[in-house]
Amino acid sequence: MGKGNRWLLPEGIEEVLPPDAARLDSLSRRMVDLFRSWGYELVMPPLVEYLESLLTGTGEDLDLQTFKVTDQLSGRMLGVRADATPQVARIDAHRLRSELPSRLCYLGTVLHTRPDVPGGTRAPLQLGAELYGHGGRESEAEIAALMLRVLDLAGINQVHVDLGHVGIYRGLLAALQITGDQEATLFASLQKKSAGELREEVESWRISPQSAEVLYSLIELNGGPEVLGEARRRLKPAGSAVLKCLDELERTADLTARLARNAPLYFDLAELRGYRYYTGLTFAAYVPGRGQGIAFGGRYDDIGAAFGRPRPAVGFSTDLRLLYGLVARPAAPRNAIFAPASEVPGLHELVDSLRADGEVVIAELPGQHGGASDLGCDRELVLERGRWTVKKLNST
Repeated sequence: MGKGNRWLLPEGIEEVLPPDAARLDSLSRRMVDLFRSWGYELVMPPLVEYLESLLTGTGEDLDLQTFKVTDQLSGRMLGVRADATPQVARIDAHRLRSELPSRLCYLGTVLHTRPDVPGGTRAPLQLGAELYGHGGRESEAEIAALMLRVLDLAGINQVHVDLGHVGIYRGLLAALQITGDQEATLFASLQKKSAGELREEVESWRISPQSAEVLYSLIELNGGPEVLGEARRRLKPAGSAVLKCLDELERTADLTARLARNAPLYFDLAELRGYRYYTGLTFAAYVPGRGQGIAFGGRYDDIGAAFGRPRPAVGFSTDLRLLYGLVARPAAPRNAIFAPASEVPGLHELVDSLRADGEVVIAELPGQHGGASDLGCDRELVLERGRWTVKKLNST
């Protein structure tokens, strides 16, 4: 980088300027208050940890997304967090060690080696909530409903939530007994929702026509509640384990709809995002005009095992900066008081009092350019008959 462009930031790294920074901060505070009202306690994990701790239970994908450095004190490898979820799992398993259900939330920047989508950010402001110690459908519904409340608080409208269950796919694999290479091909085709590609590949495998039809149906099983009835009919040959997953999925959806009235819930049985990470329910939120999801969650009961304390776990996360950018926000009204540069007694005491009451008071600096209106003030302190008073600025 030359001397003339030292101000440039790395690709995918952004800064937030006024007034958006203040608005984003206000939204952050309201999110934390929302979590608190549901009983979720805030934790603040460190930005850097030993690499093996950060990658516990998360698989290769997070490994590739994690910046790695050598610790000059210990000689061990450190990682800059790419996802706060493993950190929160460590806190629950190793630091809190409660037998009660734990509700934890977090908000902080994570860093990715590459953006998730071309032109995207590498430094999301990750917001999330985790519920540990309960393996039932009720905790799943609570987390899904809380995610919907977060999106509503952010001003996101027309949300579409897809529910899935990785147990369905795993049950199908167990019944098929296909090779590792075939499983990788199947997984890729399902992720791309490519029915033609899937049929072309499966026809070359040595599996029964009935099993092949079960695989083909997986791509087609998406839509409203009617999908579950169709799924029970078409996936019945896969066995009772798959049907049990469908029952769990329906129960979670019913409970979520009760907690979040008019919840826009749909089903996608070929949704396998985070397949090697999640252990049951998965869900993702979408909005019209954006192909990528804006919030993701699900059940991941295995994550605490590496920290010596396996516990049921379910949670969700989103990028708060992304949510903020999806909504057009009107210009904030001017709401500040201008204090002139003066040594007249009483001015500084009044300024301190106004600030203590929550007012924004901007003090004039001697010789500065611009006055009250230039600084975004709608009022000013005026000396009248030896006494300082707050006056509205003349609109003319």
